[in-house]
Amino acid sequence: MGTQFVPDAQGNKTAADMKTFNVIIEQDNKGFYVASVPELKGCHTQAKSLDVLLDRIKEAIALCVEVDDIAIPNQFIGFQRISVSV
Repeated sequence: MGTQFVPDAQGNKTAADMKTFNVIIEQDNKGFYVASVPELKGCHTQAKSLDVLLDRIKEAIALCVEVDDIAIPNQFIGFQRISVSV
């Protein structure tokens, strides 16, 4: 069963109920933005605008966590852009 959120008195999810995920955002050669979540295998989506992309990736994360109820094994350290001669 997925993560259960218990709303506060106003019906909002509390900070204790929230998890933070790293999202990698790229843009493909057709102009689509692509988002993926390295901590959640297969969790990705795409959209023509960043606003829509962020809404969609939040929904995808919620679905992935609900289905898998995953413990996150890795800690995000960072990323590095590297140039190589090709």
